[in-house]
Amino acid sequence: MKSTHPRCHPARLFLLLCFVNLTPAICSQPRQPARRDRQSLMATAREIMKTARYCALITLDSSGRPHARTMDPFPPEENMLVWLATNPKSRKVGEISHNDHVTLYYFVSEDQAYVAISGRARIVRNSREKARHWKDDWKDFYPDRNYLLIVVRPEKLEVVSVKRGIIGDSIRWAPPAVTFKSRKLK
Repeated sequence: MKSTHPRCHPARLFLLLCFVNLTPAICSQPRQPARRDRQSLMATAREIMKTARYCALITLDSSGRPHARTMDPFPPEENMLVWLATNPKSRKVGEISHNDHVTLYYFVSEDQAYVAISGRARIVRNSREKARHWKDDWKDFYPDRNYLLIVVRPEKLEVVSVKRGIIGDSIRWAPPAVTFKSRKLK
């Protein structure tokens, strides 16, 4: 006579064994990162930007192709405005004049951290701003101080820092982000 006790039923025993074997795999699945508040993300972004020092400025040419170049930006201002300098004859001046959508990308490999700022850029020729935004490190590039400024107003900031536990979601890999109110640059 067959036992009807649940512990002895082969199908139930099989399902129980399958569940027990899957438990470690389920427990080891990557968890969703903790939600980070705006201030924490911004503070981390500033730290990454300072550590990276250099960034890539990505612009679009008239046919929509992206162009990236290494830049030496100033640290971000309180509202995450970023200032950079360039040669007045550089391609980026024409590209920004044609399409002001840009991306700044900062990367720190040893921390597995990056910041990507997408926003709007504006060319600044104002001599007061140029005097305010000058680095002595630039004197070899601009010996006669013949340069223009680019100011980038962020619309969206994405930040990842594995070291600080700030990572994207495990399914889409979408990084934590901060959205800014869009205002036209003056």
